[in-house]
Amino acid sequence: MKILELLKNELEQESKVTRKMLALVPMDKLDWAPHEKSMKMGALSTHIAELPSWITLGLDTAELDFAAAPYEPKTVATSAQLLDIFEESFASGMNSLNGAKEEDLTGRWVLRTGEQIHADMSKYEIIRVSMSQVTHHRAQLGVYLRLLDIPIPGTYGPSADDMNF
Repeated sequence: MKILELLKNELEQESKVTRKMLALVPMDKLDWAPHEKSMKMGALSTHIAELPSWITLGLDTAELDFAAAPYEPKTVATSAQLLDIFEESFASGMNSLNGAKEEDLTGRWVLRTGEQIHADMSKYEIIRVSMSQVTHHRAQLGVYLRLLDIPIPGTYGPSADDMNF
Protein backbone atom coordinates (compact mmCIF):
# COMPACT_ATOMS: atom_id res chain seq x y z
CA MET A 1 0.00 0.00 0.00
CA LYS A 2 1.25 3.48 -0.86
CA ILE A 3 1.82 6.14 1.81
CA LEU A 4 -0.95 8.39 0.49
CA GLU A 5 -3.48 5.57 0.76
CA LEU A 6 -2.39 4.92 4.33
CA LEU A 7 -2.71 8.61 5.20
CA LYS A 8 -6.19 8.81 3.65
CA ASN A 9 -7.31 5.73 5.57
CA GLU A 10 -5.95 7.14 8.81
CA LEU A 11 -7.58 10.53 8.26
CA GLU A 12 -10.92 8.87 7.55
CA GLN A 13 -10.74 6.66 10.66
CA GLU A 14 -9.60 9.47 12.97
CA SER A 15 -12.33 11.77 11.65
CA LYS A 16 -15.02 9.43 13.02
CA VAL A 17 -13.70 9.76 16.57
CA THR A 18 -13.05 13.48 16.19
CA ARG A 19 -16.66 14.13 15.12
CA LYS A 20 -17.94 12.27 18.21
CA MET A 21 -15.73 14.29 20.54
CA LEU A 22 -16.47 17.67 18.94
CA ALA A 23 -20.20 16.99 19.09
CA LEU A 24 -19.92 16.73 22.89
CA VAL A 25 -18.40 20.19 23.43
CA PRO A 26 -20.80 22.13 25.67
CA MET A 27 -21.34 25.52 24.09
CA ASP A 28 -21.94 27.12 27.49
CA LYS A 29 -18.38 26.11 28.55
CA LEU A 30 -16.33 27.55 25.67
CA ASP A 31 -14.54 29.94 28.05
CA TRP A 32 -13.79 27.17 30.56
CA ALA A 33 -10.34 25.63 31.09
CA PRO A 34 -9.21 23.19 33.79
CA HIS A 35 -6.15 25.29 34.64
CA GLU A 36 -4.95 28.84 34.05
CA LYS A 37 -2.21 27.56 31.70
CA SER A 38 -4.68 25.45 29.69
CA MET A 39 -6.40 26.56 26.51
CA LYS A 40 -10.03 27.52 26.84
CA MET A 41 -12.39 24.80 25.61
CA GLY A 42 -13.56 26.95 22.68
CA ALA A 43 -10.02 27.56 21.43
CA LEU A 44 -9.08 23.91 21.92
CA SER A 45 -12.12 22.55 20.10
CA THR A 46 -11.81 24.94 17.14
CA HIS A 47 -8.08 24.13 16.90
CA ILE A 48 -8.96 20.43 16.70
CA ALA A 49 -11.58 21.20 14.05
CA GLU A 50 -9.10 23.19 11.95
CA LEU A 51 -6.12 20.82 12.12
CA PRO A 52 -6.99 18.54 9.17
CA SER A 53 -6.65 21.59 6.91
CA TRP A 54 -2.96 21.65 7.82
CA ILE A 55 -2.63 18.73 5.42
CA THR A 56 -3.53 21.15 2.64
CA LEU A 57 -1.22 23.78 4.10
CA GLY A 58 1.62 21.26 4.16
CA LEU A 59 1.10 20.06 0.61
CA ASP A 60 0.34 23.43 -1.00
CA THR A 61 2.89 25.68 0.72
CA ALA A 62 6.55 25.61 1.69
CA GLU A 63 6.05 27.24 5.08
CA LEU A 64 3.83 28.94 7.60
CA ASP A 65 5.24 32.13 9.10
CA PHE A 66 3.22 33.31 12.08
CA ALA A 67 4.90 36.73 11.82
CA ALA A 68 3.38 37.19 8.35
CA ALA A 69 0.10 35.36 9.05
CA PRO A 70 -0.73 35.35 12.78
CA TYR A 71 -3.04 32.56 13.87
CA GLU A 72 -6.58 33.78 14.45
CA PRO A 73 -8.74 31.00 15.84
CA LYS A 74 -12.28 30.86 14.56
CA THR A 75 -15.05 31.44 17.04
CA VAL A 76 -18.18 29.35 17.29
CA ALA A 77 -21.50 29.71 19.06
CA THR A 78 -23.11 26.38 18.17
CA SER A 79 -22.16 22.74 17.83
CA ALA A 80 -23.23 22.90 14.20
CA GLN A 81 -20.72 25.70 13.52
CA LEU A 82 -17.93 23.71 15.22
CA LEU A 83 -18.74 20.59 13.22
CA ASP A 84 -18.99 22.65 10.00
CA ILE A 85 -15.44 23.94 10.58
CA PHE A 86 -14.28 20.36 11.06
CA GLU A 87 -16.09 19.08 7.95
CA GLU A 88 -14.58 21.86 5.80
CA SER A 89 -11.14 21.17 7.23
CA PHE A 90 -11.51 17.40 6.80
CA ALA A 91 -12.69 17.82 3.19
CA SER A 92 -9.77 20.14 2.45
CA GLY A 93 -7.24 17.68 3.87
CA MET A 94 -8.78 14.69 2.12
CA ASN A 95 -9.03 16.52 -1.21
CA SER A 96 -5.37 17.48 -0.94
CA LEU A 97 -4.37 13.89 -0.23
CA ASN A 98 -6.51 12.70 -3.15
CA GLY A 99 -4.76 15.15 -5.47
CA ALA A 100 -1.23 14.46 -4.24
CA LYS A 101 1.43 12.18 -5.66
CA GLU A 102 3.84 10.16 -3.55
CA GLU A 103 6.74 12.37 -4.64
CA ASP A 104 4.91 15.43 -3.23
CA LEU A 105 5.59 14.08 0.26
CA THR A 106 9.35 14.63 0.06
CA GLY A 107 9.43 18.43 -0.27
CA ARG A 108 10.45 20.61 2.70
CA TRP A 109 8.06 22.50 4.94
CA VAL A 110 8.96 25.07 7.62
CA LEU A 111 7.01 26.47 10.56
CA ARG A 112 8.41 29.79 11.74
CA THR A 113 7.77 33.09 13.42
CA GLY A 114 9.95 35.44 11.43
CA GLU A 115 13.54 34.26 11.76
CA GLN A 116 12.73 31.81 14.56
CA ILE A 117 12.34 28.31 13.09
CA HIS A 118 9.96 26.12 15.09
CA ALA A 119 10.10 23.12 12.76
CA ASP A 120 11.77 22.14 9.50
CA MET A 121 10.40 18.91 8.11
CA SER A 122 9.24 17.06 5.03
CA LYS A 123 5.74 17.53 3.69
CA TYR A 124 5.01 13.96 4.81
CA GLU A 125 6.07 14.92 8.33
CA ILE A 126 3.79 17.98 8.52
CA ILE A 127 0.89 15.78 7.45
CA ARG A 128 1.75 13.31 10.22
CA VAL A 129 2.21 16.16 12.72
CA SER A 130 -1.22 17.55 11.87
CA MET A 131 -2.81 14.12 12.39
CA SER A 132 -0.89 13.58 15.62
CA GLN A 133 -1.96 17.01 16.82
CA VAL A 134 -5.61 16.06 16.29
CA THR A 135 -5.10 12.95 18.43
CA HIS A 136 -3.15 14.85 21.09
CA HIS A 137 -5.64 17.71 21.40
CA ARG A 138 -8.61 15.35 21.18
CA ALA A 139 -7.22 13.56 24.24
CA GLN A 140 -6.93 16.93 25.99
CA LEU A 141 -10.56 17.60 25.11
CA GLY A 142 -11.46 14.22 26.58
CA VAL A 143 -9.93 15.29 29.90
CA TYR A 144 -11.87 18.56 29.79
CA LEU A 145 -15.11 16.68 29.12
CA ARG A 146 -14.38 14.13 31.85
CA LEU A 147 -13.79 16.93 34.37
CA LEU A 148 -17.19 18.33 33.42
CA ASP A 149 -18.78 14.89 33.95
CA ILE A 150 -19.60 14.44 30.27
CA PRO A 151 -19.43 10.77 29.19
CA ILE A 152 -16.54 10.05 26.82
CA PRO A 153 -17.03 7.88 23.71
CA GLY A 154 -14.56 5.15 22.92
CA THR A 155 -11.73 5.98 20.55
CA TYR A 156 -9.65 2.87 19.85
CA GLY A 157 -11.96 0.63 21.84
CA PRO A 158 -14.71 1.16 24.37
CA SER A 159 -14.37 3.84 27.03
CA ALA A 160 -15.31 3.35 30.68
CA ASP A 161 -18.57 5.13 29.82
CA ASP A 162 -19.24 2.66 27.01
CA MET A 163 -18.63 -0.24 29.40
CA ASN A 164 -21.15 1.05 31.97
CA PHE A 165 -18.77 0.63 34.91
